[in-house]
Amino acid sequence: MKKNNTFIVAGVQLVSSADVKKNLQMVERLTKQAVDQGAQLIVLPENFALMANRASELIDCAEHVGSGEIQQFMATLARQYNVWLIGGSIPIQSADNNKALSACLVYDANGEQVAQYNKLHLYDVDMIGTGHRYRESDSFVAGDHVVVIETPFGSIGLSICYDLRFPEHYRGMMLLGADIMVAPSAFTKETGGDHWSLLCRARAVENACYMIAPNQGGQHENGRETYGHSMIVDPWGEVLAEATVGPDIVIAKIDKAKQDKIRTNFPAIKHGRFEYTLKRR
Repeated sequence: MKKNNTFIVAGVQLVSSADVKKNLQMVERLTKQAVDQGAQLIVLPENFALMANRASELIDCAEHVGSGEIQQFMATLARQYNVWLIGGSIPIQSADNNKALSACLVYDANGEQVAQYNKLHLYDVDMIGTGHRYRESDSFVAGDHVVVIETPFGSIGLSICYDLRFPEHYRGMMLLGADIMVAPSAFTKETGGDHWSLLCRARAVENACYMIAPNQGGQHENGRETYGHSMIVDPWGEVLAEATVGPDIVIAKIDKAKQDKIRTNFPAIKHGRFEYTLKRR
């Protein structure tokens, strides 16, 4: 597959609701805005199509792989705008009728689905002092492997939100050849101010990779508040673009020559002393 050395990428920031059609309309509007600015690769945040009011809504809206309103929308959007589209996460039916997969789907510029990554690390957290409790494992089945895909933009490693806290996940993707990593997220406001930028930059630096991290950002109808500050980070940890809160896009140019220079001049990724057993999917 022929690779592009420089290209424009975008991350879409949303404040998604329980209204799928309304959310998808906003995705299309911001995608067009990104394309008008030259974006060829666009990444959507976690839960872009549905920020549910109740866990049961996630199960009810879970789609079969390859069919459904949300997947058809993504395929059409990628084809219409001739872009590669990474669809944050949507609920996909699993073997457990009571739970779904939190799946990141990738579409090429022809609108063909070319990859699926199922979220490995589920957010089961009690926020001490706030009364907020999160139990993704009540609604989702965890994935079981990392995913790195070949694209015209290089090798892209897929992750979702809470995965950011597990550096071994990203090192695994890098060892499988990832040049770019994506982290579509719905990071809470409670932890975002302290950890969001830190984690995005750390994962980029320690693997000498570009990081595209679109986030949900604002007050949602279900009472949840997300941090926003979607960002694109280069392999040296420089934030190339950052949003604040509310629906927005972040745009940046990826320069593979700059990445190659960093990896050559500072080859820390070659100096690791731990061994990994990985299988490319």
